[in-house]
Amino acid sequence: MPATRDKRRATKGKLTHLDERGAARMVDVSAKDETLREAIAGARIAMEPATLKLILDGTIAKGDVLGVARLAGIMAAKKTPDLIPLCHPLNLSSVGIEFIPDRKRASIAVEATVRLTGRTGVEMEALTAASVAALTIYDMCKSADRSMTISDLRLLRKSGGKSGTYIRK
Repeated sequence: MPATRDKRRATKGKLTHLDERGAARMVDVSAKDETLREAIAGARIAMEPATLKLILDGTIAKGDVLGVARLAGIMAAKKTPDLIPLCHPLNLSSVGIEFIPDRKRASIAVEATVRLTGRTGVEMEALTAASVAALTIYDMCKSADRSMTISDLRLLRKSGGKSGTYIRK
């Protein structure tokens, strides 16, 4: 199916990962222009205040929680097409993971930023990176706090491509 029909189908609210018979397919992006694309996704992991202190003090028994979670998030972004069916394998230019501790809320906000120059966006890579980074924090701290909660996984911003910029309000 030509890319122009794909675009029309997407704008009419139809799913672009289904063909006219309803069968799953990978979207053909070969006719799209290469543009600089960026996506930022976020997640939050809430915990007991004592757990947050252990993380920030670097005294969790398993080691450097945020360092390992950063690496896990970067690796996850690169593995997204292995995890999410029909995602295009992409040559990512950059993956960054930031952690913003909030002592008042006893939580850590995770922000994953993914960039490339290509024909398709990197929203799924950013969402995967943020979620796996949060999961890694949970895994490394579960012996101290099994009540941790991961929430608020969401796209914060995306830019590039024909659809332009999206910023969560």
